[in-house]
Amino acid sequence: MRYFITDDDQAVRSMLAQIIEDADLGEIAGEAEDGSQIDTDYLQLKKVDILLIDLLMPNRDGIETIRQLQDFDGRIVMISQIESKEMIAEAYSLGIEYYIIKPINRLEVLSVLQKVQERILLQRSIEGIQRSLSVLDGASPREQREQPFTEKTIQTPGKFLLTELGMIGESGSKDLLEMLGYLHGDEKMATGDYEFPSLKETFLRVARHKLGIEASDAELQKEVKAAEQRVRRAIYQGLSHLASLGLTDFANPKFEAYASTFFDFIEVRKRMKELEAHTETAPSSTKINTKKLIHHHNPC
Repeated sequence: MRYFITDDDQAVRSMLAQIIEDADLGEIAGEAEDGSQIDTDYLQLKKVDILLIDLLMPNRDGIETIRQLQDFDGRIVMISQIESKEMIAEAYSLGIEYYIIKPINRLEVLSVLQKVQERILLQRSIEGIQRSLSVLDGASPREQREQPFTEKTIQTPGKFLLTELGMIGESGSKDLLEMLGYLHGDEKMATGDYEFPSLKETFLRVARHKLGIEASDAELQKEVKAAEQRVRRAIYQGLSHLASLGLTDFANPKFEAYASTFFDFIEVRKRMKELEAHTETAPSSTKINTKKLIHHHNPC
C-alpha cells in the first residue's frame, strides 16, 4: 500500500510515517503540509492508496480539500484533535473511511490502517472476480453453449466467496458450486428477462445432471435430500464463521460485507449470542435462507 500524509505539523507527519514503516504496512508516497498542495491528479500520479489528512491546516483545511478530491479513488483517513460531532459527521458524509482523534495513538493508527487495507484488498478481490466474469460477455452463443456445466469463470468467484465465508471445506460447498454453475449457464442461455427457478427445481436439475437421465425418481429424490442437508450444513458453517468475526470485531470488513448480504441478519445476531454464551444449536433448528445465499452468490 502507498500512503500520503498531509498535516501542517512535521512531528505528526514523522510519527505517522514511522508507525506505517515500522509495522510494514506499506510505503510513504509523499507528504504535504497543507491541503492546497495536493489534488486528485497529483495523488493519482503518486499512486496513492490511502491519504491521511489533518482537519485543521492554515490555507486549505481537510474538509475543503476532501471536497476537491471527489474523483480520488483511494481511501481517506482524517486526523484531528477536534472532536466535534458535526465536524466528524461532515467528514464521513464526504466519504472518509475513518476519523482518528489526536494526540496520535500508535495502536489506534495501526488498527485503523489495517482495517482500511482489508477493505481495499476485499474491494480489489471483488473487482477481480467481476473482471473474470466479463470473459463470457464477448463470447458467441455457440461458445457460451460449449462452456462446461460449472464454468471456470463462475467456479473461481464461487470458490473465493465460499472461502471468504469460511465454508469451502464443507462437502456442501461442492453442491453450491454446481448449483451456481447451473444457474449461471441457464441465465446465459435465457432470452428476455430471466427468472430464477425455485430452489427445489434447482436441486432437482443438478441431481439429474449428476446422476444422469437414467436415474429413477426415487434416486433423484434421495440425492436431492442429501444435497439439501449438505448445503444446509455448509451454510450453517458460514453463518458461524461470520458470527465469530462479528464478535471479534463488529467493523470487520468481511462481516460488514457479507453478514446481511448472504444471511438474515437476525440469524447472524442470534448465532453471535450463542457463540458468546458457548452454546450450540443444530443446523436443523436454525433458520437458513439457502435461496438468498445462492441467488446473491450468482453474480449475473
